[in-house]
Amino acid sequence: MCIRRYDVRKEIAKSLLEIEAVFLSPAKPFTWASGIKSPVYCDNRLILTAPKVRDKVEQAIADTVKENYPDAEVLMGTSTAGIAHAAIAGHILNLPMGYVRSGAKDHGRGNRIEGRLEKGQKVVVIEDLISTGGSVIDVVEALREAGADVLGIVSIFTYGMKKGIDRMAAANVKNISLTDFDAVALAAAETGYIEESDIKRLMAFRDNPQDESWMKK
Repeated sequence: MCIRRYDVRKEIAKSLLEIEAVFLSPAKPFTWASGIKSPVYCDNRLILTAPKVRDKVEQAIADTVKENYPDAEVLMGTSTAGIAHAAIAGHILNLPMGYVRSGAKDHGRGNRIEGRLEKGQKVVVIEDLISTGGSVIDVVEALREAGADVLGIVSIFTYGMKKGIDRMAAANVKNISLTDFDAVALAAAETGYIEESDIKRLMAFRDNPQDESWMKK
């Protein structure tokens, strides 16, 4: 099982790099909306426009749900990035799906949770990307307030940041990601995308994004 998980992490990491869903640029960092300088930019929406990679990712999501949350009764995507992935994985697994809005609608029935959800149903949340974990934990809490039994999260990519890990632990929620920042960095170095020496800089960013000393080569 551990060997298979490593293979999945590596394979998905390489696929995301190939379609530039994850883009590394330690020499010319990106600026996040928060103002943080980052050597990585992630746009998992590109998965949906790359059918071969999309098939691989969605099957991996479905397999992860089956293996780790075998009692799952409903998949709930995060809005908006997780919706398509929850729908496709739900189709593969023959499970119902819905999604959770970032806030309740200001019209109609004022729903925040879209799709039928019965109290006590066992739910797995599908997310595309986890950094500090705030938004997906907010989704988990909304589902819990609605009476769902949230088994955990399946995400495509996680930065593995300490803040995100601590928040998950505090919220008592389990997350399993198909791949992560470490696997992407190693895959990028193996293929010559980045230099071997850049791995240490990338790990320094992951460990403390606010400390810009990683930018000094």
